[in-house]
Amino acid sequence: MTTKTIIPGVPEGTAWEMKDRVYYLTTREQPLVFSLPSKHTQRKPLLWFDPVKGYQRELRLATNQPSPLADEQKGNATLGRIVFRDGALAVPKRFQSLQKMLSIFHPLKGVIYQEHDEVEVATYDLEYMEQEIEALTTAKDLEINIMEGILRVEIGSKVSSMSSKEIKRDLLLFAKNNPALFLDLVKDDNVQLRNFGIKATEANLIKLSPDNRQFTWASNGRKLMTVPFDEHPYTALAAWFQTDEGLEVYDNLEKRLK
Repeated sequence: MTTKTIIPGVPEGTAWEMKDRVYYLTTREQPLVFSLPSKHTQRKPLLWFDPVKGYQRELRLATNQPSPLADEQKGNATLGRIVFRDGALAVPKRFQSLQKMLSIFHPLKGVIYQEHDEVEVATYDLEYMEQEIEALTTAKDLEINIMEGILRVEIGSKVSSMSSKEIKRDLLLFAKNNPALFLDLVKDDNVQLRNFGIKATEANLIKLSPDNRQFTWASNGRKLMTVPFDEHPYTALAAWFQTDEGLEVYDNLEKRLK
């Protein structure tokens, strides 16, 4: 006959390991000292919904109790505080009640703080490194005009005055520093079409009106398209290039840019 091991303050079925733990704030601001609520009051409720019992249970951090659930505490309770310093809080394994409060019950976990998880961090790091390798490999094999289009998203019109080696170098740095965005841009056909439209404008083949509302032929002023309200002109032009009328203009411009 087997017996279940009951750990005070740990819900049945919850895996619990005795170890040192570290918690960190996930808020944008990282104050030098930050106190987390550690006791239920009417003014600041601190409750945990028990899915087995079907009701809310009061939380109270007591340094002399094995459980942070108030209804499991016996005798006098020595109240404790939860204080993050420089955005972090290290809790040795001997402070089990505080660990259980922070790891299992506290309603602000996942809202303003998280527990440091070595496996989770390693998984994230591995995924990031694999993505970085993919981005660098992809960047290395791109044609120069595609490199230019992607880099223009990052640094704007400066790319027009850069040499091919400068473009390749900066694109590799972009792929290394922001692999997710780089890979998204590689897959975005509109990036290349926007770049094509900008190059056609810089080559004085087409013109964009001063109010950014209309594209025309530079040679005779004939209107090509009107930019929809509140839309970026070159984004609108890229979409227009994919229409029947726009495709004819694209083919014409492509021949002139060669």
